[in-house]
Amino acid sequence: MSRIQLALNVSNLEEAVDFYSRFFKSEPSKIRPGYANFAIDEPPLKLVLIENGGEPGAINHLGVEVFSQAEVQDSISYLFEMGFATDVEEETTCCFAVQDKVWVEGPDRSRWEVYTVLSDAGDSTLAGDHACCTPRNSGANSNSTESVNCC
Repeated sequence: MSRIQLALNVSNLEEAVDFYSRFFKSEPSKIRPGYANFAIDEPPLKLVLIENGGEPGAINHLGVEVFSQAEVQDSISYLFEMGFATDVEEETTCCFAVQDKVWVEGPDRSRWEVYTVLSDAGDSTLAGDHACCTPRNSGANSNSTESVNCC
């Protein structure tokens, strides 16, 4: 089982939460300073709102939320076999959660992640470097030249 993730940049988190709550008939699963996410059952969607994360209304990044570490590992193997440059992050803290994930870059530099949430990280951590989904230098587990940080 999985669901598509859509992370959007928003200029006003409160306004965006109000709109998407009414639009999807769903309350946020998590709200933190500058961040909110919805786990929507119908349609199956993980909607992430990132306040001041970039151009308002633009896509921050895309992803597929899976529900086990084994599914992330399967995705890593598959993406590597398909020849994608991957950036693997294990037990990374970002967006108020500890996650395992793999990133790939799609056409036109669209960023995609396959991830699972391992645990909640509390109220004080948007990301390890206090920035969510921002470009960073490639890590030791990466075979790509550029990667991203969190979400």
